[in-house]
Amino acid sequence: MTPARVLVLAYGNPGRRDDGLGPACAAAVERWQVPGVTVSSDYQLTVEDAAAAAQHDVVLFVDAACAGPEPWALRALGRSTEVAAARRTGGVGFSSHSAAPEDVLALAALLFNADPAGYVLAVRGYEFDEFGEGLSPAAGRNLAAALAALEPMLRNRTLGADAAPADRPVAAAAGSGTDR
Repeated sequence: MTPARVLVLAYGNPGRRDDGLGPACAAAVERWQVPGVTVSSDYQLTVEDAAAAAQHDVVLFVDAACAGPEPWALRALGRSTEVAAARRTGGVGFSSHSAAPEDVLALAALLFNADPAGYVLAVRGYEFDEFGEGLSPAAGRNLAAALAALEPMLRNRTLGADAAPADRPVAAAAGSGTDR
């Protein structure tokens, strides 16, 4: 059996402190050079990302979270055809400048007849209101914890092996006890 082709789509603005968690995660994953794993990083998701998603079996969206579990959480979105079907009633919502992970998956199904599975990795951040590069110390620790869990998932292709419904996390790490 051929290993799943995985696309890591990370996004965020490194010039807004912890909003750079996605790109920082992408840089680390890129350094691992895992065969069959493609990494893409930008300030935001766009409709063009649907074409890249369509070329993969699994898409992992990585972004900073300003609320939610610490240090990170992984949530299943479902397969792109399921997401597209759910969005047909309300339409796929996007602009030419940004899209949600669900929009990217729905467009991969609708435009390219592709059916990748989608997941969101949300890494908890704290400092978003300041301009400046570099992660806060607490966000850096959360990223390290997320990367420690993510590397074996990518290398062993176990990302979402016990997938939960889209409204429940697949995995969430234990609280780190960090605060603002």
